Amino acid sequence: MEIGSGTIASCLKEQLKIFQEWFCLADSDGDGRVSGNDAIQFFSMSHLSRAELKQVWAIADSKRQGYLGFNEFVRAMQLISLAQAGYELNSEILKKSADMEKIELPVLEGLDALALKTKKLAISSQHETNGTSQPPSSPWFASKSGSKISHTAVTSIIDGLKKLYKEKLKPLEATYLFNDFVSPSLTSSDFDAKPMIMLLGQYSTGKTTFIKHLLRCNYPGAHIGPEPTTDRFVVVMSGPDERSVPGNTIAVQADMPFSGLTSFGGAFLSKFECSQMPHPLLDQITFVDTPGVLSGEKQRTQRSYDFTGVISWFAAKCDLILLLFDPHKLDISDEFKRVIGSLRGQDDKIRVVLNKADQVDTQQLMRVYGALMWSLGKVLNTPEVSRVYIGSFNDKPVNEASVGPIGRDLFIKEQDDLLADLIDIPKKACDRRINEFVKRAREAKIHAYIISHLKKEMPAMIGKAKAQQRLIDNLEDEFGKVQREYHLPAGDFPSVEHFKEVLNGYSIDKFEKLKPKMIQAVDDMLAYDIPQLLKNFKNPYE
Repeated sequence: MEIGSGTIASCLKEQLKIFQEWFCLADSDGDGRVSGNDAIQFFSMSHLSRAELKQVWAIADSKRQGYLGFNEFVRAMQLISLAQAGYELNSEILKKSADMEKIELPVLEGLDALALKTKKLAISSQHETNGTSQPPSSPWFASKSGSKISHTAVTSIIDGLKKLYKEKLKPLEATYLFNDFVSPSLTSSDFDAKPMIMLLGQYSTGKTTFIKHLLRCNYPGAHIGPEPTTDRFVVVMSGPDERSVPGNTIAVQADMPFSGLTSFGGAFLSKFECSQMPHPLLDQITFVDTPGVLSGEKQRTQRSYDFTGVISWFAAKCDLILLLFDPHKLDISDEFKRVIGSLRGQDDKIRVVLNKADQVDTQQLMRVYGALMWSLGKVLNTPEVSRVYIGSFNDKPVNEASVGPIGRDLFIKEQDDLLADLIDIPKKACDRRINEFVKRAREAKIHAYIISHLKKEMPAMIGKAKAQQRLIDNLEDEFGKVQREYHLPAGDFPSVEHFKEVLNGYSIDKFEKLKPKMIQAVDDMLAYDIPQLLKNFKNPYE
């Protein structure tokens, strides 16, 4: 499987050099991005219709970032060339065109005049800065990555979310201790991180093999066997060379989105590592391989860290969660039930995979599928049927002697459906970031209402200890009061048991009272700022 493949690799070196020059011309701000306004000016030189240019932008900016990086710019130039040649544009056209020797450069009228104008501006700027008449060499060919952007500049949807979080949501979280009760503060790397897929399941259900199957190669630290081989959390991500980085090291790196894991202590970090390697798929997606879920209370107590808590932390960060089963491991243990319970609120991310399905014949597979659905129905607590993908995700050919030709066709279709689901993840990454951000803002609001309500219920002088204990013991009733007072949906409230557990370590009397201005700022952000952000970075040709 390849995601986002072929566009740059299919270019000749000479073309890439020209595209780099054009990219510097189109990038008027010098921030390494071609914005919608830049695109309107530069792409208009192709004399394509507005409808065609709208399609070019939609395909090139498939991740809905609101701007084009160099790779996306090259894709746009190739699409313009194909449109000028009379091809009908669609998202698959570049893959179909990959067999051509090369896609010709697009014809852009007025390019020389723009280059001359840019050169004069660069020389003029050099005069003002240095007071010298010495012209800079190839001013529009040189990299502009050194240019500094104002801290108030918003150049994409993700940049806008960062700014809104820092100015409006983070102060509310800090005031009402949201980061201690619910989720650690977000960092810049959390917004910029690649989409993540987490694999969960009992040992030997094929989690590590599944990742190898997608990568079509081994990765550092991968061990496969019938016994519990993966005893740690392994993040498989892109890197300049093949290496394994220990958990303590990766958790303190500012450019990695894993700093929040330090709250689980050294016992967990010793069971956490990052596996890096250069790979085109890992340029788009990061995988999280997890230890096999244990199947007994005695085994569960041997873990030296909060396994369910770690799973919950990763679940909040991930874009997709795959629950893997195999035909011989359909039972859902106590720990697995707790793990699935910790995914509450992440239901839209969960996919179920019945792996190694070619190990049973067609009749057994029918019975296995029914048993799995029955087990999941008791644990997931939803009336809807979960989507279950059936297949054998490894590099071995399907055992047709066991499953027959009908089973083989079924596996191929099911595997194609799952891979199509995975391919969509990078394209939907921006939408997912917005979705998670809005969800977090609503959680922070409800948390602020709860904290301020508990503070209000405390006496002014005498009997504070008794009042605190009474509030903790009757926390579910207090949640009900908050819900009715502010007309909030009951399903958005946190787990009562978890909240009690954290609340025991705090003095309610020291909590903050409700600050309506902070709540109003978050309401305005949800009602006006985020819709305006999406409007500003939509397709510039719409």
